[in-house]
This record gives sequence, C-alpha cells and structure tokens, in this order.
Amino acid sequence: MTDDQPPRQSPRGDTLRPGGGSSPPLPRTPARHTTTTLADISARLRPRDRVIAFLLSDHTALTTDQIAAVLFDSPITCGHRLYTLRRIDFINRVLRAHPGQPTHVYWVPGRLSARLVALARGETPPTPKAVALTADRVLSDRTRRHTIETNQFFIDLLTHSRSHPQSRLTRWWSEQQTTAAFGRRIRPDGHGVWTTGHHHVGFWLEHDRGTEHHPRLRNKLEPYRRLRIDGGPNYTLLFSLPTRERERHFHHRLIDTAGDDHRIAAALTALTIATCARDRVNGHGPAGPIWRLVGNGGHRLRLVRQPPFVIMVGIRG
Repeated sequence: MTDDQPPRQSPRGDTLRPGGGSSPPLPRTPARHTTTTLADISARLRPRDRVIAFLLSDHTALTTDQIAAVLFDSPITCGHRLYTLRRIDFINRVLRAHPGQPTHVYWVPGRLSARLVALARGETPPTPKAVALTADRVLSDRTRRHTIETNQFFIDLLTHSRSHPQSRLTRWWSEQQTTAAFGRRIRPDGHGVWTTGHHHVGFWLEHDRGTEHHPRLRNKLEPYRRLRIDGGPNYTLLFSLPTRERERHFHHRLIDTAGDDHRIAAALTALTIATCARDRVNGHGPAGPIWRLVGNGGHRLRLVRQPPFVIMVGIRG
C-alpha cells in the first residue's frame, strides 16, 4: 500500500499487522434472556382467559371444542384465542397424531396460567418442570382418553345449562379435588352438583370405558357405602357405561351377587345407584332421561329426577 492509497477498511476485530492474517473476531455481547411474567401480559388477559386457566388447572386437559362449547359462540374464534394465549406463554398444548388421522389438539396448563391459579388460591406456584410433567402425562393414550371423556360429561351439562338457564352445574370437581376433599376415602372420576330451581342433585361419577371386569366395578361400591354410613353425603352414584349390553350385565350382576355378598347387599341399601349406556342415549346428554336406577326396572329418569340431597356444610363448593 502506497502513501497516496487510502487505508483498507478492516472488519471489526481485525488488526492489520505486517505479515499477519486476521485476528479473531471480538466476542459478541451475550443476548439478554427475558422471561415473560404475569405482569407483562396482565393487560392482555380477559376474564374468559382466567376461566380457561382455572378449568385447565382443575381438569388437566380440554379440547378446543370443549372449551368453545362453554365459553365461546364459535369454535374458530375459540381456536384463535387459544393460540394467542399459547404464544404469550399463558397456556400450552399437546398434539397427538396417528397415521391417516387428523392431528388432535389438547390444551393443558401453561407456566403463566398455572402461576395465576396458584397465586389466586394462595398456593405456591408450581415450577416450570412440574407444569411440563403435568402436560407430559396427557401423552398417555389411556390417561388422555379417560380424562377427555370424563370431562365431556361435565361439558355436556354446562352446554345444556347455556340453553336451559333454569338448570346449572353448580359444582364440578375433578378426581383429585374430590379425593382430597373427602380424605382420600373415595376416588370417583368426578363429582358434581346439578341444580334446577331449588332442587339439588349431587352425584359421584364413575366413567367406565369397558376395560374393567364386572367384579372390579362392583368393588367400587364399598368405599362409597362406608362414607355414607359414616355420615357422608347422600349423593347418587352414577355409572356411565359404554354399551347397553354392559349396562344390562352390570345390573344383573349386582342383583344376583347381592344374595351371596353382604357388602353388595348393604351397598344397594345404603346407596342410590344409576347407570346410563352411552351408545343408546339417543341424542340426550347427561341431563336427559338416560338414567336407570338399580333395582327400579328399566325406567329412565332425567338427572334432575334423581333423589335430592341436603347440602353439606363445610364442603367447599
């Protein structure tokens, strides 16, 4: 380079020296990693978003259609809102796809929705790892199907109440909530209170997918009987069964076994037990005339026609 030539423009981090090549580039300033907080998104949350947070926290997983059925007028609008909440790290999703079938989306709690619910309840917020583990459990086909189908029972009641304002689902508890509230003495798949006017029907739900033998179904009666004779609530025990054939066999086995098994006989005396067959509901939801009382022939009753109960003092609703 001669004196009348302009100096070469060197790249950043490069020092010209005689006979030498380029020097290593200067280290870059590390990028700042920021974590979104509830305060960051609070202005973007609507009251309905908070309801979604509590639903997912209490009931593990819901589909887009289930959330839309109770909170939105359009599944498309619901889907757009759910994906917006996912983008801001409020809720999360689990995808399941099988060859030749459409991908199914299941919505689960996210880091921020789990934190919002915990703070609202005065609890310690779960760690991100704990939230992720909860979502991972939904990947199990058996757990997911049972959870979604059980939740659908209550979603159908909520949907019914939207078009029948005189009826309301005034309590919906998950298995975990119910088990904790009653000292782990019973483990129903869900518990609810269905209210029409001044008439309250409390129930335990056992959702059967047809995978358990009849003796195991019968054995489920004993914990409810013990709770009842110890002063527990006189809620109806509902068995939602997959087929009319399985329902018929269940009734026959209960009646036939009661003559030889004093525990079954005692349970039939202490409890009100009703069943439905999901393949023969004829378009009716769980609020409709689909319930057959054990020991009462084949007559079907509406949920509201189940025996009422006295509201228990001291049980959070």
